[in-house]
Amino acid sequence: MRLIRHTIACIILSTLTTGCFTGIESTPKITASDVKKENIVITPEQTFLTDIKGEPFSKWTSGKRLFVTDNRISQLLVTPIDEPLQGKYISFVDANTVRSITGAPIIELRFNTPQGTTVAYRTDATMGDLEKRHEIDVPFTIEESVIKEVSSRLKGKTYYTTTSIWYDSTGNSFKGRKFVPVTVTDVKPGNTVYPILLEMSDEKGDPFRLYMSVGSDLKAPRGFNNLFAFADPRLKYPTITDATWANIINGKVARDMTRDECRLSLGSPAQVDRRPGYSYLYEIWTYENGIYLVFEDGLLKEFRR
Repeated sequence: MRLIRHTIACIILSTLTTGCFTGIESTPKITASDVKKENIVITPEQTFLTDIKGEPFSKWTSGKRLFVTDNRISQLLVTPIDEPLQGKYISFVDANTVRSITGAPIIELRFNTPQGTTVAYRTDATMGDLEKRHEIDVPFTIEESVIKEVSSRLKGKTYYTTTSIWYDSTGNSFKGRKFVPVTVTDVKPGNTVYPILLEMSDEKGDPFRLYMSVGSDLKAPRGFNNLFAFADPRLKYPTITDATWANIINGKVARDMTRDECRLSLGSPAQVDRRPGYSYLYEIWTYENGIYLVFEDGLLKEFRR
């Protein structure tokens, strides 16, 4: 047993540092993308909400509202303004053709602020160009129509969360639980990175928040498919015991959990190192946050959280 533990310690050190001679030859290291290779299947969660986007300019009418996510928008406006706009709505007034500094005709969009000040944002396009675009990007803003559409589809619905990164009412993240039923209680404007803020409650009635992306980018880091599942994930794993599933929900691991169970709990590792031992096949998973797991013939035997 002492020899086995010494071997494990040296393997871990050789993985995390420069090396440790054990007389055991290692196989090449593989990255997280190599941990689980399978045919890519587009799930219903991935395509849900991908059709939601800003309105084309041809549908913009007077009074259309945009939520401002950052006061830096004032640096992009033609009209100087001291009024803080972050967290407020500005209303579209009209669009006019003006001349750029090079003399080229471009469109200027005018908006009214909550205090009634008219401000202008100059695009880089002509009216013909704008009308060809599927949507218009006004920096540091979120179209109210997007928020309303997401709300109409999600508010009051219950899903299963697949992320343990939850947020409190002040915007600070904390460790939540995965694979538990949660209900969307409200949909609000998010921030510059994630335009949707979801107010949630778990099965115990405790409130929390999630930030979400919407649109056609299936690789968005916090799209619907990164946050939720339509069906109870527990049903996919009938052989996992209740005790192990409780660990997975809370992001924990325990001795003799399988690699798949550990992956469900902690996610895929940043690096995997596989080495033959004296009587076992060792596999060491390392994560970017310093966590490592050591498997013997596919079962977890040592770990550091």
